[in-house]
Amino acid sequence: MPKPAPMSVSVPMPMPVTVFAVHLFTDIEGSTRLWEQQPERMRPALARHDVLAQAAVHAHGGRVVKTTGDGLHAVFDHASDALGASLQLQHALQAVVEPMADDALALAVRCGIHAGADEARGQDFYGRHVNRAARIMSAAHGGQVLLSDAVAQVLKPFLRADVQLRDLGAVRLRDLPQPEHLFQVVSTGLRADFPALQSLAETPHNLPQPLNRFIGRDGALADLGALLRAHRLVTLWGPGGMGKSRLSIELAHGLLHEFPDGIWLVELAPLSDATAVPQAVAAVLGVQESRASQEGLGIALAAHVQRRRMLLILDNCEHVHAAAAALAKTLLQAGAGLRVLASSRELLHVAGEQAHAVAALSVPQAMLGQQAAPNARELMRHEAVRLLVDRAAQVRPGFEVNARNAEAVAEICRRLDGIPLAIELAAARLRMMAPEVLARRLVDSFALVATPDETVAPRQRTLQVLIDWSWKLLGPAEQRLLARLSVFAGGCTLDAAEAVCADDDLPAAAVLDGLAQLVDKSLLVLQADGQRYRLLETVRAYAAAKLVDAALPALQARHARWFTDWAEQVHAAHDGDDRPAAGLLFDIERANLLSAHAHALAGASMAGKGTAVSGTAAMAADAVAVAASLAFRQAVALRDYWLRRGLFSSALQMLQRTLALPASDATDPRRARALFDLGHFCLRLGRHAEARDALQQSLAIVRARGESMREPAILQPLGLAHVGLGDSDQALACFRSAITLARAHGRDDQHTSALVCLAQWHQAQGQWHEAERLYREALALAQGQADAAAQAMVLVNLGMVALRQGRWGDAAGCAAQALDAGDLAGSALHRLGLLDLASGLAAEQGDWIQARAWHAAAQGLCQQTGLNREQADEAFLAPWRARLDEPVDLPAAATPVFETMALASDAAAAECLTVLAQWLRRAQAPAPDNAFSRTTAAPLTTRSR
Repeated sequence: MPKPAPMSVSVPMPMPVTVFAVHLFTDIEGSTRLWEQQPERMRPALARHDVLAQAAVHAHGGRVVKTTGDGLHAVFDHASDALGASLQLQHALQAVVEPMADDALALAVRCGIHAGADEARGQDFYGRHVNRAARIMSAAHGGQVLLSDAVAQVLKPFLRADVQLRDLGAVRLRDLPQPEHLFQVVSTGLRADFPALQSLAETPHNLPQPLNRFIGRDGALADLGALLRAHRLVTLWGPGGMGKSRLSIELAHGLLHEFPDGIWLVELAPLSDATAVPQAVAAVLGVQESRASQEGLGIALAAHVQRRRMLLILDNCEHVHAAAAALAKTLLQAGAGLRVLASSRELLHVAGEQAHAVAALSVPQAMLGQQAAPNARELMRHEAVRLLVDRAAQVRPGFEVNARNAEAVAEICRRLDGIPLAIELAAARLRMMAPEVLARRLVDSFALVATPDETVAPRQRTLQVLIDWSWKLLGPAEQRLLARLSVFAGGCTLDAAEAVCADDDLPAAAVLDGLAQLVDKSLLVLQADGQRYRLLETVRAYAAAKLVDAALPALQARHARWFTDWAEQVHAAHDGDDRPAAGLLFDIERANLLSAHAHALAGASMAGKGTAVSGTAAMAADAVAVAASLAFRQAVALRDYWLRRGLFSSALQMLQRTLALPASDATDPRRARALFDLGHFCLRLGRHAEARDALQQSLAIVRARGESMREPAILQPLGLAHVGLGDSDQALACFRSAITLARAHGRDDQHTSALVCLAQWHQAQGQWHEAERLYREALALAQGQADAAAQAMVLVNLGMVALRQGRWGDAAGCAAQALDAGDLAGSALHRLGLLDLASGLAAEQGDWIQARAWHAAAQGLCQQTGLNREQADEAFLAPWRARLDEPVDLPAAATPVFETMALASDAAAAECLTVLAQWLRRAQAPAPDNAFSRTTAAPLTTRSR
């Protein structure tokens, strides 16, 4: 690796001296637990680790400053040397894992690297950069290497082709006041996917990091903390613009240590449909639904919170008030350790609710009868003044209250009634005008546009007036852009804004400048990542009302088209091992995707209305056809995402609404695909009759079009639907036809899966030898295609057959190879099969605690995803089922490992599969026997785990 400019380490001197050094800290993850539980195995493992660590440091010209418990602190001349030493150590530790003796212990080491000038005394270093390096290391997981931004920027031009840096963003580290921008080292052959960093506190959360200072309300924070400790449901109540959301987040940051199972923020503002409230909560908590209905999702959420001590923040409940109240009640009744903090313009009216009225910020009183200007120091005691000054200084550096502007500052705060949002909007104006001018303009504007409606709260009237006044200060192009941005749900990127908002009246080149202007005027928020823009909901509602009705259909059509194209591109670009990355992107844009589908459905339902918009019947028909096409394309592009996240009701709802379109041609191949997907989702949920009907319709369209190549893919789930309905003969006919057609068309992928379906049919009948023969044939095909996921699926089934025939070693070998072969963490169906196989393996060993633990995890997975086992899997479990269903008695420390096996999170699932792999290595398996083991033990073409 080429070396950047040296960061030299000075020679130790008798007196303290400040030097610039590159610091590497390492530590063994879980070492305390290992010493307590396995001291005899830990001693040789630690000795081996020490040799490898010292060798890595010396090989790259470093010096060990000191050992730190079970890790070390080393310094280097070059950032590239520190990186090289950490990678050598990680590769060396991994290399010794596989050939180790059964009683040896694998160690996972975390590394942190940072550089800076600190004080050197003797052989040691002291100072903020040493501390920061140690904190960076402590945020990592075993096997993970983290770099500070200072080190990453030096290294980037010099990285080898097999080393990359993954940007993890700004992270708050314990005891450090400022966040640190961190990067993860990704190197070929090393693990790349890890859970969220162990940052500011061990408490898991999704709270955003504030972009500016929280001003005032110190007393409110203390009162709310006490209120939330005493009551399980607290609602922050008040009109829009009062800062309820910001207050919730600030309060939650101070309570992180009190909720060991997490603090989770659910933003309800982007939702347009009250029925989506449970889905929004489930997405944040990583809970998947038990049936394709809201009732089923509510049950899964209730089960999730039952034994957890956590805080759930429901933000902006007013427009989905009834649904939020019903869900809060259900969850509070289910989990005694749950607290709910809601923000709303209307109380939830749930039993036990404690309301906290969020008041405006304190403002200075008018000094009637006094000619002297108010004292600047006295003014700064008022919260509204401090907020105005702080935000004004951000747009006008050096701004402060002085004798000249004190009265104007006080008047601005009084005129705005201390409403935080109003003050922030007004502060942005101070970039271009003096406080005296701003105060005068506010007075004039209020006199002209104040609403006469006395039923509207004064502060709401004031906020409306301010937004209206801000609107009037915008140029025509800025007004047009602001109104059009309201079409986005949950924000947008620059590319999306340009594609959707631009037309002949607003060129794309003007969009970027317009976005910058709107951000400067505090009408648009640029999020912390610098990639997305978001309208405050109050501003979004105002802007939406300004849209011209005649222009709305065209705007919604562009929105639908953009997100359809985007979804297809993301789906195509993130195949195979990169599917988790696609899931994260879809998570970010889910509100927009659902909104885009609604726009497409609306456009496709405009038959008879389109002439008024487009001018001619032909043009209207074309617009309807285009919209229908978009709706079908969206449904197809999101299929894998719904499956991966377990959001089956969202998928079913989207497919059913799409298939109900009047523009849907009965012979359209898109309809055949949508019916196929509908049948697939129904099948996974055990709705066999609905699955059969949808798949038969799909098959009829394909046959009518003469597309026999597509038949095998449909016949397989159709056969499984027949199995579920008890029609064994029809199922057998479907599987055999699928095999014949797949073979005839050279579709090896479909041939493989069809063979598995037929083998499962024989397995369910107890015909183990015939099932094994078919699985072997399928495995050979999958290996020929280098299809790792298919290999994993077949190996799990082969393991079940081997175990039922008494060949424990072969079955364990199949399970181990399946773990290495495919993306099991991302497939709930494959994960379920592997857990069932693990249950059987442990049961045959007489390890009933472990067997019941794997079975409990499998049952949890079924409950949360709604998955139903195939008959073959039920037949496999039959000999042990009675004892497996007995309550599991696990040590308290082990329980979370198995509970998280059912989570939607790919990282959590991967961690639990790692636990299974370790158990398989430890288990005392008999030697593999006969030709079967030689067949399955052949090297596989695998994906990196």
